[in-house]
Amino acid sequence: MDKHEGRDAGTIRLDDPWYDALAVGWGEGEDTSPPRPAPGARPAPGASDIYLEVQRSAAFQEVRSRYRRFVVPATAGFFLWYVAYVGAATMAPGFMARPVMGAVNVALLAGLGQFLSTFLLTWAYARHARLRRDRAALDLRWTVFEQEQVRRTDAGERARTRGDGR
Repeated sequence: MDKHEGRDAGTIRLDDPWYDALAVGWGEGEDTSPPRPAPGARPAPGASDIYLEVQRSAAFQEVRSRYRRFVVPATAGFFLWYVAYVGAATMAPGFMARPVMGAVNVALLAGLGQFLSTFLLTWAYARHARLRRDRAALDLRWTVFEQEQVRRTDAGERARTRGDGR
């Protein structure tokens, strides 16, 4: 994110798709009711329609599939590794107490391996997300943002033609 200096340093770009317009200014006396459709007119697609359309899209399904293909095996593998560690510590105390080098035994190495595997799994997840999902997810976010902008513009024009002024 770029840093700015001067009197506009705290402003937010309103065309940013990560800007949550609903959270900013919420409940501060503005009329937040949705525009009413004109009698006999086909209602404009709402935000929920846009999100449902994106959820059904092939691009969204691909992002979810990539997520599941990483998370499910990684979670199962880590869980099995943890259960094996705990199981060995309770059912094979003689094996876990076997010295490896000086005061370092198998249990200590396995425990440190738990920490190491946690860090490695976190690194692998972040790398996978960055390389395989982030760009596609941001593209989907921009698609939703653009569709919402079109919907808001259309709703505003319909309100002006009705004379509502909303």
